[in-house]
Amino acid sequence: MINAKKILVLAPHTDDGELGCGGTIVKLLEQGAEVYYAAFSMCTRSLPAHLDPRTLEHEVKAATAVLGIAKENLHLFDYDVRYFPSVRQNILEDLVKLNKTIKPDLVLLPNTDDVHQDHQTISAEGIRAFKHVNVMGYELPWNNLKFTSNAHIRLEEKHIIRKAEALAEYKSQAHRNYMNEPFVRGWAQMRGTQAGATFAEAFEVIHILA
Repeated sequence: MINAKKILVLAPHTDDGELGCGGTIVKLLEQGAEVYYAAFSMCTRSLPAHLDPRTLEHEVKAATAVLGIAKENLHLFDYDVRYFPSVRQNILEDLVKLNKTIKPDLVLLPNTDDVHQDHQTISAEGIRAFKHVNVMGYELPWNNLKFTSNAHIRLEEKHIIRKAEALAEYKSQAHRNYMNEPFVRGWAQMRGTQAGATFAEAFEVIHILA
């Protein structure tokens, strides 16, 4: 793994970071790295009307705590879900501020082939904002018609268990077919097979500085 001591995870929406690289986050924290997490939308528009508008804010705080991310390392923004392209300059400015404040060694963000418009915006503007930083793109299979998996982080079962426990905090999203432990485990096993391990998470190498 890249010898990174300060990692920033960029999540377009709450839960994207846990889904794409939750196991890797746990492993990095175990190795003594500082991990920061920035989510750019609380997805209020996507919530059923009967739920508290702050539901996903509460859930992301709980989920990242399960992974082991310090609460002071969690940065939450509230851009309107599905409308990121219309405010991409504002998002870029927030990303530049995060770069100046955190000074990460490694940024994990949505891969460049993600088809969701919000994910595309965070990926493209993230690459611009962190062009002098190591950058890797995480995988979200339901948004990928193709994916360049040219890096794998080998994981242990304990990392996958913690990832599933974190995702279980998103009770408002439990109906989604990728928010359950059997899917998370099978996905990690498939990538593990490619990596010569029991479990792994896959990444697209976007920019590595040696």
